[in-house]
Amino acid sequence: MPGYYSDKLTADRLEKCYQLAPPRVVQYLEAELAHVLTRIRPGDEVLDMGCGYGRVMPQLAAKAGLVVGIDTSLDSLREAGQRLRGVRNCHIACMDASRTAFADNVFDVVVCIQNGISAFHVDQRALIKESVRICRPGGLALFSSYSVRFWPDRLDWFRRQAKAGLLGEIDEARTGDGVIVCKDGFRATTVDAGQFLKLTAGLDVNAEIIEVDESSLFCGLHVPRS
Repeated sequence: MPGYYSDKLTADRLEKCYQLAPPRVVQYLEAELAHVLTRIRPGDEVLDMGCGYGRVMPQLAAKAGLVVGIDTSLDSLREAGQRLRGVRNCHIACMDASRTAFADNVFDVVVCIQNGISAFHVDQRALIKESVRICRPGGLALFSSYSVRFWPDRLDWFRRQAKAGLLGEIDEARTGDGVIVCKDGFRATTVDAGQFLKLTAGLDVNAEIIEVDESSLFCGLHVPRS
């Protein structure tokens, strides 16, 4: 649903979603971040697509040389600004991840995690192409979606969010097979390995797909050195 994360599920409401995450979801979030950190080298310049309230930016900044976070929600970015106060190598900007204002070849690593490729509700092919455009030769774009193995835990987490009034009521009759539908129009999908390969077909990248923690499906796009 376009605008849901930029208009409704923003700032403190978005943060509450993570605060009520059960232990298995916390493990998933930690495993996803840990995987990303293994792909960042000291001194790298990193872009966090869909940074929200800056949830993972301090951890990225502790290893990278520079971290830039972009999001379409001004409320979330304001909270990120408060959260990142004093973290000198972090910067934030309001920007559509599928049509950024960055020049070509400016980041070593582009990160779009926690199923942002589906949650942003933008053209997924355009999002991937944009990430490759702004990566330097030898750089890496990292996208994650949910593993099918994580479905029961993911659904439980979304039900908790709905019960807390952060999402609309889950439409149980229309929810299943990796798709969560709420009665207020919210719809959460995923991208599987085959879809990732179709989205990256024809691009000048080497695609690597791996499952992490039986919860995340990662697609890493390695940009060849010129």
